[in-house]
Amino acid sequence: MHPTTARGTTLDRPDALVYARNMSIAAPEYRQAMIAGLGAIVLWGALATLTVLAGPIPPFQMVAMTFAIGAAIGIVRFRWRARQEGIAWTTLLRWPLRVWLLGVGGLFGYHALYFAALQLAPPAEANLVNYLWPLLIVLLAAPLAGERLGWTHLAGALLGFAGVALLAFGRGASFSGPYALGYLLALGCAVVWSSYSVLSRRFGETPTDAVAAFCAAAALLSLLCHLLFERTVWPASPDAWLAVMALGLGPAGGAFYLWDHAVKRGDIRALGAMSYATPILSTALLMLCGLAPPTGTLLIAAILVTIGALLAARETWNG
Repeated sequence: MHPTTARGTTLDRPDALVYARNMSIAAPEYRQAMIAGLGAIVLWGALATLTVLAGPIPPFQMVAMTFAIGAAIGIVRFRWRARQEGIAWTTLLRWPLRVWLLGVGGLFGYHALYFAALQLAPPAEANLVNYLWPLLIVLLAAPLAGERLGWTHLAGALLGFAGVALLAFGRGASFSGPYALGYLLALGCAVVWSSYSVLSRRFGETPTDAVAAFCAAAALLSLLCHLLFERTVWPASPDAWLAVMALGLGPAGGAFYLWDHAVKRGDIRALGAMSYATPILSTALLMLCGLAPPTGTLLIAAILVTIGALLAARETWNG
């Protein structure tokens, strides 16, 4: 994709249906979107470390807490802008049904499937299947977003997956035992998040403010699931509370705004391949913090992912 063009949509009024059309994006905004995507990927790399530091909080409770913080970020930002531009606060809720279904289904659906997969399959294997989503983003960019796929995009995504697979098997992943349902749910994670990311591009004129509404709805759904299926466990120390706050401000909240802007304004194909840096960064940070033992395969995996990301993003930085 040339840096001056992208796929977008028209939102004539808040209650209107949204359809895809071409829209012009200036090169500086395009590069800013790619930087935002990198920011989201880096923040997601801190997810595992912050989750460990937060302590044994039930999964749906954690999502409810962090998504509430993430929603607050967007609501505060929107309220400030609404005062400046005279926008009614109810605009934040007035999105077409298909936009609501995509946003809430992507955020809540992915996390619900992910936690279920971790319950029903070994974490290393489930994570490996889950990390098919960057590859699926690249593969779905053509049929769902109308992007042209070059060999560099495909090769970059495959190299990234090879690096993640090497890291997973180096940490003892083994696809054995009766875990088919867990693996199927992990595959569902990959399909949901990749579809959410690519289809968001078809709603390019829906402002990123909408993510605040999606986070709020996902937080409420997670709270309901928590009350039905879990026992409440509050963070045990001030440091644990700070970790929860950091999760909501970063990987489990703030990163969604960066990612939304990136997939709507940047190169979705390159972003998919670059996303394989997330598990590499996550593993490296866990090791640096002394929360995971060192592994000799990390360096090789990181090299594969880096080469793949540079290959896939070649047009982005040269365009």
